[in-house]
Amino acid sequence: MCTVTIIPKGVHDFVLTTNRDEAPNRISLPPDFYRNKETRLLFPMDKLSGGTWVGLSEKNRVVCLLNGAFTIHKRKENYEKSRGLVVLDFLISENILSTVKTYHLNNIEPFTMVVVDWNTTLKFFELVWDGTEKHFKELPLEPKIWSSSTLYTAEMKQERLQWFESFKAKNNLNAQTLLQFHKTAGINNKDYGVIMNRGFVKTTSITQIEKFSESLEMYHENLQKKTISSKTFQLTETVND
Repeated sequence: MCTVTIIPKGVHDFVLTTNRDEAPNRISLPPDFYRNKETRLLFPMDKLSGGTWVGLSEKNRVVCLLNGAFTIHKRKENYEKSRGLVVLDFLISENILSTVKTYHLNNIEPFTMVVVDWNTTLKFFELVWDGTEKHFKELPLEPKIWSSSTLYTAEMKQERLQWFESFKAKNNLNAQTLLQFHKTAGINNKDYGVIMNRGFVKTTSITQIEKFSESLEMYHENLQKKTISSKTFQLTETVND
């Protein structure tokens, strides 16, 4: 699943946007507030696993996951835990660096995880689990796009990157223009446009998280039901959930 973009807004804030590519009959719930081990969270829930592909927490962190690592992999029949539950574990962790180092990923299906953490200064991280080894790095605070390796070949990824670079050259990147990119890039290409539709798998929703100093806004558009929801997460106030 997934196309993800991220941009910094100055040195403290950011916008992360993700298109979810999934089987159209897999049900997800719109973003809502939850508590997990006394930690406040906001995320859209995958009804099957109880996890999520993107969320934020009062631990000053956003986590977004794409299926697959660097290349497409052969799926096993069974895995120990859904990757959506791994996202929740990373959202509630006290220290992202120690969690990356110690978290048990054996028998977890390969993934690419984008982490935004602002416990000290704003930092972007990428964690790729290839099924055998963790590949973790801090990223520069600059615009970036990811495409899931389970759905997009290297050539498709490269063309999508070119769409992003071309869009970036012609537009001021902000929350509104990035939504436009996530809705229109490759618009006539159903196979690997940013909104894609291969029948058995299609882009089912768009979720965007924007940070504003002491709050975050989560915008969620369900493309199948044609519904839009928005939630505000205050970092310094108690949310009635």
